[in-house]
Amino acid sequence: MVGIAPGRGRGWPDVELGELIDVMAQVADSMRYPVEIEDALAAITAGAIEAVPGIEHASVSITSRTGQIQTLAPTDILAVQADELQYELGEGPCLEAVLDQPVVQVDDIRTDLRWPAYGPRAAKQLGIGSQLAFQFRAEPHARGGLNLYSSQPHTITEETRQIGLLFANLAAVALGWTRHAQSLTVALGSRAMIGQAVGVLMERYRLDPDRAFSFLVRTSQTANIKLRDVAAGIVEDTINQAK
Repeated sequence: MVGIAPGRGRGWPDVELGELIDVMAQVADSMRYPVEIEDALAAITAGAIEAVPGIEHASVSITSRTGQIQTLAPTDILAVQADELQYELGEGPCLEAVLDQPVVQVDDIRTDLRWPAYGPRAAKQLGIGSQLAFQFRAEPHARGGLNLYSSQPHTITEETRQIGLLFANLAAVALGWTRHAQSLTVALGSRAMIGQAVGVLMERYRLDPDRAFSFLVRTSQTANIKLRDVAAGIVEDTINQAK
């Protein structure tokens, strides 16, 4: 887990205490043992964009035993695109957090010189203004980061950091409760399945990635079926039609 010194004499004026308690209670409910890691992480990222001031998109980056980094529990397709752009370029706040720094803050991605390839593309292509990433460690082979994105520059405050830290630590706890490597392997496999389903929907209905991902989420929520199962059904249906 990571830690940040508390703010000096500052509260959390942007977030009502009752609202924060409600969100944290919902996240805690998803972490009752035995933990469904996908559900727990999805509750954490959804709670983060609801409760962390200024944050609109969130995801979790996880390293595997081979060192490969993948995204879990993205709140939307933009979070996926931002993460994968950093993986592709080999630079960016989420990579630095996962591999090196406990906390990485970017106030204006357009002008930050630390990531000359990622910054301009993130701003121009994805509309990202600022970014915050927290590193966490759980199981011996489960090291990752909570990635928080905002469309506006200079939106990260001490409150953003403090409340974001709560969610990063919850992600570490959720992964710490994953007693078997198989659970994380299944979650990573589900992420790949969801990506395949998004591609199918894009081609079948001529949708952009954001609308295809939103379609999956709506179908999952309406039918009360896990997102991975909806994705698996779409992929299986496509394979059967091709036979």
